[in-house]
Amino acid sequence: MTANTSPIVVIGTGLAGYNLVKELRKLDSEQPILMITADDGRNYSKPMLSTGFGKNKNADELAMATAADMAAQLNVVIRTHTQVTGIDTDAHTLFIGEEPVSYDKLVLAWGAEVIAPRINGDADECIFSINDLTDYAQFRAAAAGKKRVLIMGAGLIGCEFANDMLSAGFDIDVVAPCDQLMPSLLPEPVANAVQQALREQGVRFHLGPLVTNAIKQDDGVHVTLSNGEHLVVDVIVSAIGLRPRLDLAVKAGLTTNHGVVVDRLLQTSAADVYALGDCAEVEGLVLLYVLPLMTAARTLAKTLSGTPTSVVYGAMPVTVKTPALPLVVSPPAKGAQGQWQIDADGVDVQAEYRDVDGHLLGYALTGSKLINKVALNKELPALLP
Repeated sequence: MTANTSPIVVIGTGLAGYNLVKELRKLDSEQPILMITADDGRNYSKPMLSTGFGKNKNADELAMATAADMAAQLNVVIRTHTQVTGIDTDAHTLFIGEEPVSYDKLVLAWGAEVIAPRINGDADECIFSINDLTDYAQFRAAAAGKKRVLIMGAGLIGCEFANDMLSAGFDIDVVAPCDQLMPSLLPEPVANAVQQALREQGVRFHLGPLVTNAIKQDDGVHVTLSNGEHLVVDVIVSAIGLRPRLDLAVKAGLTTNHGVVVDRLLQTSAADVYALGDCAEVEGLVLLYVLPLMTAARTLAKTLSGTPTSVVYGAMPVTVKTPALPLVVSPPAKGAQGQWQIDADGVDVQAEYRDVDGHLLGYALTGSKLINKVALNKELPALLP
């Protein structure tokens, strides 16, 4: 226990915030902890947002516990619908409007924000980004009784939503200004296999153009693409990307780059201020996935409990939720020198990225080839040794 009367303050009640506090409570049951969130604080698994339609789950059914339940379970205070407006790191104080709140240690677990699309027209109310439970509830309400869905973006999230909504009986068009699916994750043969599997189940792909215009009319939303193609849909999902939330960190004078820059202890450039999850950048890595988040939560809990511990990321393959063609990928590090080696049998593809000495630096597996992931994981180098 700490002698300081100020609490550890955690901003954010997503997977990062709640899992950190769960790990802290395993080490210290009495440390005062205050959690602050801009939403209602319900505990849910964000990755499940892209499986909700296929499982016919509404937002309430995806939620596992209310903020009140979590506060009681974790012996913490949770302030919901509360916006932090400033941080004075020298004074160990944050501000909620004019209200000062002192902290012993501060943890930024406020996640990532959606990149807003730039589209001409009057159909803004028909365009949805799904980044939290509230977004999901609003989109489900808008999509009720509708059939035609356009998904902007062919990255991991766009492909997962396409597969999920296809499973729920929607007609799906995917539009993205790229030559293949998930271009930052997959080699072309693997991307082509996933696209083929989704296309065979009914997804229509328009790769290359952008959505430039969306106009509401009586029969739906009339969408114009940059190549002149026209589509008529009912609702639009924007899945064009996420970026770490940085505004408040910049305002507080913290060092930022792609994310809030932290060291191996997950400490920011300010004393007693830490960050983890989708908003944090560790040695140039911003990893918007669950495995590194869980690892960071366990590590940071030890540090906050008095045992400074450096974060270590082992091999962390990403399972993509595309049941049309199961996919797991561990992309090679940026700048890695090597070549893809492809073994394909129809849509069942094993792609290995190896250097000149034959060392495995990354892989992607689809379909029946997933059986080989355990063996390949043993060969992979650690992301952050």
